[in-house]
Amino acid sequence: MAGQGRQRGFTLLEILVVLVIGVLLITLVPPLLSGMSGATELRGAARQLAAGLRSARNTAITSQREAVLTLDLAQHRFEVSGAQRVVALPEGLALKLYTAQSELRDGATGNIRFFPDGSSTGGHIEIHGPKLAYRINVDWLTGAIALVEQDVRP
Repeated sequence: MAGQGRQRGFTLLEILVVLVIGVLLITLVPPLLSGMSGATELRGAARQLAAGLRSARNTAITSQREAVLTLDLAQHRFEVSGAQRVVALPEGLALKLYTAQSELRDGATGNIRFFPDGSSTGGHIEIHGPKLAYRINVDWLTGAIALVEQDVRP
């Protein structure tokens, strides 16, 4: 046993391989994470809008009165009638609202209205980031809200 003089440790080659892997991780991971944070922000904004639309529909059904989600495209915010809060959306995202002509207030503000039976004026809202977009569809007959992910075409 004493005759085996093998020392334990790392070879120079092993240390170099670990260093190369470390450098690759340091250079490749931050850009990937920054791209993910933009996608996460976009997804979060789309989910907030979908939740606001669902809240307006639920309010209309439970209170048996019309409820409205008002979207301000210029200020990047929305509010639901009856709720005492305005929800701000991230500034870096592009918003588009497609709704009934009667629900457009001006070039930058419009509504999607829900009725006591659950139906609505219908329409959709698009939220665009640099590489990804979401479309929130509101069915006019049922008032159902659907969130659809879309790729942005160059």
